[in-house]
Amino acid sequence: MYRYSNGQISLADFKQPVGMNLKESNRWVKKAQTIPWLEIEKRYAALFTNRKGNVAKPLRLALGACIIQAEYGYSDEETALQIQENPYLQYFCGYPGYDDEKLPFDSSLMVYFRKRLTPEVLGEINEMIVRDAKERQEKAAEAKDDDSDDHPGAGGNRGTMIVDATCAPSNIRYPQDVSLLNEARENAEKILDVVHDPADGKKPRTYRKRARKDYLKYTRCRKHTAKMTRKAIGKQLTYLRRDLDAIDGKLSLGKSLTTRQTERLDTIRTIYEQQKYMYDNRIHSVPDRIVSVSQPFVRPIVRGKAGRPVEFGAKLDISVVDGWTRLEYCSFDAYNEAGNLQEMAERFREREGHYPSRILADKIYRNRENLSYCKEHGIRLSGPALGRPKKGETRDMAQDYRDECERVEVERRFSLAKRKCGMGLVAAKLRETAAHVIAMSVLVLNLRKIQCTVFQLLAYWRAIFLPKKKWAIVQ
Repeated sequence: MYRYSNGQISLADFKQPVGMNLKESNRWVKKAQTIPWLEIEKRYAALFTNRKGNVAKPLRLALGACIIQAEYGYSDEETALQIQENPYLQYFCGYPGYDDEKLPFDSSLMVYFRKRLTPEVLGEINEMIVRDAKERQEKAAEAKDDDSDDHPGAGGNRGTMIVDATCAPSNIRYPQDVSLLNEARENAEKILDVVHDPADGKKPRTYRKRARKDYLKYTRCRKHTAKMTRKAIGKQLTYLRRDLDAIDGKLSLGKSLTTRQTERLDTIRTIYEQQKYMYDNRIHSVPDRIVSVSQPFVRPIVRGKAGRPVEFGAKLDISVVDGWTRLEYCSFDAYNEAGNLQEMAERFREREGHYPSRILADKIYRNRENLSYCKEHGIRLSGPALGRPKKGETRDMAQDYRDECERVEVERRFSLAKRKCGMGLVAAKLRETAAHVIAMSVLVLNLRKIQCTVFQLLAYWRAIFLPKKKWAIVQ
């Protein structure tokens, strides 16, 4: 059963204890007033229905809690406690009044919220928020009579789209072959303890103490030579193979595992096969390489950045149009971001009704397919042409400089998302929840922009309508 809220209540209707006086100027009050809660709830309340048990938590509470967590970087437990103690956060989450008697929800429900609010759902909610904010901006621009620079192009194209890709690193330790095999061995030993029944007789010998001793002997060495590392990998492979054989023997006798344990065992088998293949062939790479036992979906992403050539997490594309950020594509597998440019341009046309007049991107997007596509649709793709310059050809260096300066906006978005919105180090353990964290960080980016825009408009109207001070001139 689901119980709909009454929409956005005013701060005057918010029930406050005697002596408490909440201010309209608070950022969470302003942020709550800029989100179309009722429209979002009508669209997505079905995700939070529960036909059995207690009344399901409102969508506004679930979405508000996720926004608060992304804004401050709280844990699940701390998020619930902060909402319980802070009246402004309770107002933001749709409470009718301040109530600190009990927790708003059990902290374990945050996982449920993240699973329900998928990246697709958050993308649509982001569009609702952006559309509502743009309508307010248009009304303010009409009153302000401000002309926008749309950079009109051929075929009625208008606007500028800035695109780029980055990596959202996952919170995992730096993967090394020896430590990864040791972790896989320890997990295999735990599974063996589960499937072994003392009534079946003596437990198969696993040499776990010796394996642990060998691992510590390697890790405590100050310097690791290639010969020493290869020897340590070979030992851990032998120990892990013995554990897997013992588990297979128990499973052949009719022993069973839970779904989670079966998935973990499959991950361990894949790690063993990949490491054995690299060990036998004396190589250091393999397709779809697993770098974490607990997060097998994470892949190494080669970015070539200075100081961090390889990152471990999700790779994503975003677009920035008029300061609004959108998550265009996200994957935990490495991919060439140039292949998504045309899809991003088509989605721009679906939203705006026309193609952009220009697309600002770095060199990797400038391949022959994208250049041909942009020329066909009257879009100017920033940067020089491919190949050698033609004889007598002159480049507009001033235009290239302006494009590069404007393209920096997408880098600012990446920096803000990683520093302030939870994209810097994704701590979620599941694929779907990690994707939620990334999509939520983009939504919070737009909320921060709306908040800045609201304050700018307030300052503008104050400067126009409030009477100015008259200063006396002393002769």
